[in-house]
Amino acid sequence: MPVESPVAPPRPGGLSGLLARAPLAVVVAFSMVAAFVTYFCMYSFRKPFDATEFNSRAADGALVLNDQGKVMPVKFAGTPVDLKTMCVIAQVIGYCLSKYLGTRVCSEVKARYRGYLLVGLILWAAAALALFGVLPPNLKPLAMFLNGLPLGMVWGLCVRYLEGRRATELMIAGLSCSYVVAGAMTRDVGRDVVMKQWGVAEEFMPVATGLLFLLPFALGVWLLGRIPAPTAADTAARGERTEMSRTARWAFLRHYGLGFGLLLAAYFFLTMFRDFRDHYGKEVFRALGYGDGKAIFTQTEWPAGFSVLAALACLFLIRRHQAALVAVYAVIAAGFALVGVAAALYLAGVIDGFWMMLLFAVGLYLAYVPYGAMLFERMMAASRFAGTAAFAIQLADGVGYTGSVIIQLLRDFAFGEFDRLWFVVRLGLVVSVAGVLLMTASGILCVRRAKPVEGV
Repeated sequence: MPVESPVAPPRPGGLSGLLARAPLAVVVAFSMVAAFVTYFCMYSFRKPFDATEFNSRAADGALVLNDQGKVMPVKFAGTPVDLKTMCVIAQVIGYCLSKYLGTRVCSEVKARYRGYLLVGLILWAAAALALFGVLPPNLKPLAMFLNGLPLGMVWGLCVRYLEGRRATELMIAGLSCSYVVAGAMTRDVGRDVVMKQWGVAEEFMPVATGLLFLLPFALGVWLLGRIPAPTAADTAARGERTEMSRTARWAFLRHYGLGFGLLLAAYFFLTMFRDFRDHYGKEVFRALGYGDGKAIFTQTEWPAGFSVLAALACLFLIRRHQAALVAVYAVIAAGFALVGVAAALYLAGVIDGFWMMLLFAVGLYLAYVPYGAMLFERMMAASRFAGTAAFAIQLADGVGYTGSVIIQLLRDFAFGEFDRLWFVVRLGLVVSVAGVLLMTASGILCVRRAKPVEGV
């Protein structure tokens, strides 16, 4: 019986086919745009809520002031915890649980289901924001929990489209650009456009802002689905990226061991600081005297963000994975250090509050952006695990957002007599020292383990 020759897999058609035959620069640019649009729009369902304040008002609508002349926030169910704090905590708990769930969902989901899952997660988040608008104050945290529950998996799913390529760092830079500016811009849209210009009530502002970005989000997901699969050259350089079983996930953790644990501990401190600064940026700027400045969030974020991302994009030029890991660790440690320097200079009166917040942004993005994929992408490539960096990313985020919940409760219960400006400056000093020490120790251990593992 004649042996049939193997049938070559069908070549993709349409836009995917064009991209598969296009130069690498075109594929990279397309991927950056698709990732940017998708994740930017996701932030419109998460961050505009941070522009709310929920301050106490008298019957005539005037703000209620305490004995020190400061605005009195609405409290949650008669407790010492502010209503906004409880809503933020509830959202972060949902987001945190989503990250832990994503260690399995994002690492195991088949490629053909990613787009449907992304759209479904966003529709769930939008429905929760609508619920937030109609629920009474003491039940609003429930809606914010439901809002955060799906959103924590969006980043990992986006990374699945981009990882395992020779130019992954460039593509991830486009994805990272989105959250550098999206949090600030969507808060500004919610505050300056939806509430101030359109007159939408504070309770309904988050869902109204999110719906403005629903169709662009769907377009971004469709564009992500058109990105061609990694080439043979990509696989040879970075290893194969596939769905990752539970056994493979545990093997990866055992390989990097204590060094990976220290990495997670550093991310715990980094995320608690980043999230606190983001969630209460409006209150901090008000205390600094910039509370009524138009687009104040954007003014401090985008210059820092894009300058940092331009530097980090150059990491793709480093071909040797161990050398790249050393560079990434150095960048993250420098980011931690800059946060502490900014806080110290502010306390010494050398710089004003605006420059402190700007330097906080630079330091945070220097440290935070590489965690998002660049660090774990190189760890996967160096060890040659057949799996996905999305697993490590989701796990780190879960640990980080656990810290975010803890720090907000700590502030309200242990440091409630101090305003959030006082607290965020001191927190920056603590996070800076802890982060530099943890990253140094983790780097020494993990770089030594960054070598191919037999039998994986």
